[in-house]
Amino acid sequence: MNTKESFSNSRCREQTQMAEREFSAFISAVKELLGPNHAKLSAVDWLDELELMDSQPGITRRDWRAVTIAASARLANRLNAGTT
Repeated sequence: MNTKESFSNSRCREQTQMAEREFSAFISAVKELLGPNHAKLSAVDWLDELELMDSQPGITRRDWRAVTIAASARLANRLNAGTT
């Protein structure tokens, strides 16, 4: 394996770990504060927001916090609407 491939694999692994930590922290917080039903819905929201960011042209760097913020906005909208 050459240095470039090693760096690429290392960077990919780092990004994956960062995403897992961000996702886990978000879902854990929602579950603790609002319960498992909201946590399940928020998990779907987080993954949906990740897909939306993937589809936006020009984005080359992941911003996991932005995914969480967008999923949090969906959660807030759901809570304001009074639905589960």
